[in-house]
Amino acid sequence: MNISENLLRLKTKIPTSVTLVAVSKTKSEAEILDVYRCEQRHFGENKVQEAVRKYENLPKDICWHFIGHLQTNKVKYIAPFIHLIHGVDRLKLLQEIDRQACKFHRVLDCLLQFHIAREDTKFGFDFEECRAMLNQEDFKALKHVRICGVMGMATFTDDMAQQHREFATLKCIFDNLKADYFKDSEDFKIISMGMSEDYEAAIAEGSTMVRIGSAVFGERN
Repeated sequence: MNISENLLRLKTKIPTSVTLVAVSKTKSEAEILDVYRCEQRHFGENKVQEAVRKYENLPKDICWHFIGHLQTNKVKYIAPFIHLIHGVDRLKLLQEIDRQACKFHRVLDCLLQFHIAREDTKFGFDFEECRAMLNQEDFKALKHVRICGVMGMATFTDDMAQQHREFATLKCIFDNLKADYFKDSEDFKIISMGMSEDYEAAIAEGSTMVRIGSAVFGERN
């Protein structure tokens, strides 16, 4: 099955209310263009240098998502063009995003990343840590950052019940933040969870955005 067939098959499984981000990290520009020609416009990268190169060389109506662990000293390179930053896990990073967005006269959309997996290698806030940040004056002073929702990654496991529990946890976090901090924000609406191995469980638990790589492009290059 080729790339375009993979994408079309996926789109029969994913509700139209859920945004598909095709994870194009390590993939060639030619492969991305194959997917682009199937009317896919959202692509995800996790390396800043690679994202910048692809942005420069590929059609400008692509919405680029940064899905990796972002270092503060790299924000300036993606600030001019990035559509959505998925992995914000600390105030210092938000402050740098705010500074760089101001330079380019932009307001950058970001998701708060939460640690919902039973794996220490994954990043993210815990719920109380995030609440403490949202209550800080330093956070409230940010003018060029727009918080649009939450992101999380489940444990890499074959235990479907565990996947569902972890995704349900992120949905609960989203609901609580919406009620307590973002009830008047129409922008706070994204729950980014679910990848090639577990997107169906994520969608069942309320995901509004899935990040899918190998199920679109095949195995990583």
